Amino acid sequence: MARIKGGLNAKKKHNRILKLAKGYRGARSNQYRTAKQAVMRALAASFAGRKQKKRDFRRLWIARINAACRMNDISYSKFMYGLKLAEVDINRKMLSEIAINDAEGFKSLCDTAKSKLA
Repeated sequence: MARIKGGLNAKKKHNRILKLAKGYRGARSNQYRTAKQAVMRALAASFAGRKQKKRDFRRLWIARINAACRMNDISYSKFMYGLKLAEVDINRKMLSEIAINDAEGFKSLCDTAKSKLA
């Protein structure tokens, strides 16, 4: 039986990594070993970044809701608790949109929360 050399598969593997490292600075985009390390690190960071993005958006929504609540003389935590008591199920993303685009609607939500707390 003839011997099979692994050059083609190794070349494919190397090219796959180097393609992912395209645009990296210096040897990271040309040399396989350093490119592989850079790509592994970048992929790990991008995975973590996708999780971080969800946290960042939630923080942004809460900050917006809190700012709108303070304008209506109620704290964020009391507002959320009042909505829970009133059985109003609106997520924070939608609450922040309402706070930005519909001030009167948000004021009515604040009044609902205040009435349930009192």
